[in-house]
Amino acid sequence: MSETIEQKCLAKGVKLTDQRRVIAQVMSKSSDHPDVDELYNRVSKIDPKISIATVYRTVKLFEESGILAKHEFKGGKARYEELNEGHHDHLIDVKTGEIIEFIDEEIENLQKKVAEKYGYKLVDHKLELYGIKKK
Repeated sequence: MSETIEQKCLAKGVKLTDQRRVIAQVMSKSSDHPDVDELYNRVSKIDPKISIATVYRTVKLFEESGILAKHEFKGGKARYEELNEGHHDHLIDVKTGEIIEFIDEEIENLQKKVAEKYGYKLVDHKLELYGIKKK
């Protein structure tokens, strides 16, 4: 089982206040990629004293500490997910905002081939596909 955000905070020396702990727990349980407003709504159901400013500051701290990944998908608010070692790409529904994570070996191999064709060794990449669900 992978580390929780709380465990990652402790490992990286990020001080966990009670409010940060609640935010970390909610983020760890999120299977989607919430933006700060969505995260705040979930957190405030657990602890109504947590302000949106605290959520913003905490998310920024977690991002700067390498615990959360920030995604700025076009046309939308910044969204966050736990930074995991496993690479994946994203398919974004432009109507609903739903985000599907996927891994496709053919695409991975093709990207390496393209880099090699131009004389490069691929060290990192980010792929975002945007679509509308077929009827």
